[in-house]
Amino acid sequence: MIELEGVPELIDPVMVAAFEGWNDAGDAASAAVAHLDREWKGEVFAALDAEDYYDFQVNRPTVFLEDGVRKITWPTTRLSVVRVGGEKPRDLVLVRGIEPSMRWRSFCNEILGFAHELGVEMLVVLGALLGDTPHTRPVPVSGVTSDADLARTLDLEESKYEGPTGIVGILQEACTHAGVPAVSLWAAVPHYVSQPPNPKATLALLNRLEDLLDVRIPLGELSEDARAWQLGVDQLAAEDSEVAEYVQSLEEARDTAELPEASGEAIAREFERYLRRRDPQAGPGLATDGGEGSYLRDSPSGRTRPPKPPKAEGGGQGPARGTEDGPGKRENEQGDEQGDSPGGDSSED
Repeated sequence: MIELEGVPELIDPVMVAAFEGWNDAGDAASAAVAHLDREWKGEVFAALDAEDYYDFQVNRPTVFLEDGVRKITWPTTRLSVVRVGGEKPRDLVLVRGIEPSMRWRSFCNEILGFAHELGVEMLVVLGALLGDTPHTRPVPVSGVTSDADLARTLDLEESKYEGPTGIVGILQEACTHAGVPAVSLWAAVPHYVSQPPNPKATLALLNRLEDLLDVRIPLGELSEDARAWQLGVDQLAAEDSEVAEYVQSLEEARDTAELPEASGEAIAREFERYLRRRDPQAGPGLATDGGEGSYLRDSPSGRTRPPKPPKAEGGGQGPARGTEDGPGKRENEQGDEQGDSPGGDSSED
């Protein structure tokens, strides 16, 4: 039995989790939870025993000096709690760590033990994967669940994914068996500029989380970071004609795919969402910044040149689309989760 001391009674708590590693392209998901923890000054109340779940030859501990004393930070997963103010305050239990090296079922059971003790109403897991998406367009974010009723209620995709998975998929499946409502939000990161950080993808995940939970998230400097990131990638792509041509092909494919959805109803719905985010008086779940218009431009200093995209067989550019494995096994093989991708054929748990 997990016993929690010093944790107050929580109000309508929701658990929000992200894990570094296979399901965290561009560090977008872990950065989103870190942003929530930083902006709301989260109080860490628990940490999982690193000895139980991590291979220290894979995830090395780090040594640091504090007041002349050497200390060690062990790789682990920590839980903190933050209270979101407003007319309807609620609490978020933030789970942030590294994808475990072993004993995944025990890891998930321990997370669910905390969720049970804290009375968590729903678990939201954030993820990011590599995809055939241009950096010049809004970041696609898909919401996925294994619960058919939850899919209908929250307008989410019901998972149909089959294939390799990471801790995000395993945790969501564990929630399904435990009867805990669970949702995963996936951001698609351009595979040709996968180096972290990716503030544009982080911002897109936070915007989608706002809509899902109806909470207002302070964005700080994240919107400006996203604009700077895109501007920097624009400049790097402009220096290489092959990359620029490839980005243009992705833009054309994206625009063509989205054209049938450009109905009056869809446009009106997106415009209402934009206005709510711009208007601080529109409700507790809305940010004053960070709508789609706020993350169309971005650029990091010191970023390495984006690699040239691989040319597909037959003279085509870029990776094949529409396969179950998605955009290929790039950058820690996150692409295998194309089922999770907003543009994929199926969805991860």
